[in-house]
Amino acid sequence: MAKKYSLWIAGAALLALIALWLVVRHGKTEADGPDTVTSGDAGAVTAAVARVRRGIVENSLTISGEFKPFQEVDVHAKVAGYIKTIYVDVGSHVKQGQTIAVLEVPELKAELAGADASVRRAKEEIRRAQGDLARAQSGHAAAHSMNERLSQAAQQRPGLVAQQDVDNAQAKDLESEAQVSSAQAALDAAQQALEVAQATQKQYAALSDYSRIIAPFTGIITVRYADTGALIAAGTSSSTQSMPVVRLAEESKLRLVLPIPESLAAQIRLGSPVKVHVQALNQDYVGKVSRFASALDLQTRTMETEIDFENKDGRLIPGMYAETVLQLAANKDSLLVPLEAITRDQGESRVLVIDSKDTVQERKIAIGTQGKRSAEVLSGLNEGERVVIGNQSQFRKGEKVIAKEVALPAVDEEGAN
Repeated sequence: MAKKYSLWIAGAALLALIALWLVVRHGKTEADGPDTVTSGDAGAVTAAVARVRRGIVENSLTISGEFKPFQEVDVHAKVAGYIKTIYVDVGSHVKQGQTIAVLEVPELKAELAGADASVRRAKEEIRRAQGDLARAQSGHAAAHSMNERLSQAAQQRPGLVAQQDVDNAQAKDLESEAQVSSAQAALDAAQQALEVAQATQKQYAALSDYSRIIAPFTGIITVRYADTGALIAAGTSSSTQSMPVVRLAEESKLRLVLPIPESLAAQIRLGSPVKVHVQALNQDYVGKVSRFASALDLQTRTMETEIDFENKDGRLIPGMYAETVLQLAANKDSLLVPLEAITRDQGESRVLVIDSKDTVQERKIAIGTQGKRSAEVLSGLNEGERVVIGNQSQFRKGEKVIAKEVALPAVDEEGAN
């Protein structure tokens, strides 16, 4: 009896489920009826499209660079000697012409004293030669006058003066003239000796001045190589490895050095705007291209490009890295197509165009400057045409679609290559 009752319950439940399914199916069919009727293109696929329009596309390069001092040099000594005094240390600010260190060079002092003595001796020799010349000239004048008087008397009254006396007077005149020439030559030699002594004196005086090591430009001492008492070799000696005294860097103005790839090197122009973000300071700076090498590094295939930045406050430190956005091109009235609409195959660019009959057409295009969101169309499209964006693989040529237009910004402001 219980078994028969259970079968009856199960049958009733099955009938109730069948009735519920029929009600739900009928209700869904009634609800779906209007959409089926109102849809004019049964089976058509919806396609997101964008209009080809004119606008601005910017082409820029984002690259990391390193700040370097505007000038940096190891300061050497011109002469060899011991450091008597050093006035600077790491971090010292120095001005151009300021004394950095003084060398003790004992032998140079002796050589300079000897040169001074040679100059004094040469001057004394000149004074002596000048006196000899004056005496010779005076003697020559007397001998010449005597010769003239005797010659005139012998001519006016022959036999009055013995010919021997006339000949002796003439010989003394010639001898005194030779003495004048000799004295003049001795004076010239003394003057030349003075010039040589003065040149030697200037040489040792200049070397003595080189015992003071001065700053070639205004900057900061970044490295100190030597201390008081250290022996420093002459910086011009090729037989020894001379040690510099300090390293000096100009940090009030810095260079940002960028390695520009070969493919973009030809687009670099002096004065091109540069936006720099220094991550260590979390701050942006704006500059312009100051100079570039105009030649590629054969190993890295890059061209070194520099941007100058004023650093009067000293916040920027040489060696800091910066992310740089270098503006390469900005076309203000270009025909633009979204990058999502372009497919590339074996170097060719294509887009899917929706014509006036909402039919898919394939078009080959040529593109120019490429930005972050858009690309410049050089040929193949006209302004106002609709192109498919998104997944073009789901559409076929000649297929009818339902075009749904998507609005895009008119300016591609964040172009990046």
